Amino acid sequence: MAIGAFSAKTAQEAADSTGQVQSSQLRQRLQRADLKAVPEARRALRDLLRQWGKPGRSDVAELLTSELVTNALIHTDTDAILTATVSPRGLRVEVRDFVARRPRLRISNSDDGTHGRGLVLVQSLADAWGVRAHGVGKVVWFELDAGAA
Repeated sequence: MAIGAFSAKTAQEAADSTGQVQSSQLRQRLQRADLKAVPEARRALRDLLRQWGKPGRSDVAELLTSELVTNALIHTDTDAILTATVSPRGLRVEVRDFVARRPRLRISNSDDGTHGRGLVLVQSLADAWGVRAHGVGKVVWFELDAGAA
């Protein structure tokens, strides 16, 4: 499926004996500097998470995904790739860009307006998160455990 410069693909893995899906994945390519992709990514993630049955965690997942996608689109001059995987263990979201420069966790001050808080939110709300080199570029990721409240 493609919507303008935004493309999405959802895959579902094998179902167990009750017919419940074991894992599902969303993968989207985000065009550089296309901030319209942020709400579209949230909507696609929301659709993926409907089966998860964790509404409070889904809200957190949307917020943190928005932060990572926005950072990739604002702080790089490249495309990005969003991958979200839901499994019985929980949710893992990765945003890959093609710039090796690692993001910095920084404490914003009142002069920053709405800037500088994204990774602080990720650190505060995710069960785990990190950055890893990935060929050309990096992946910034977070996880939310299925069992967490």
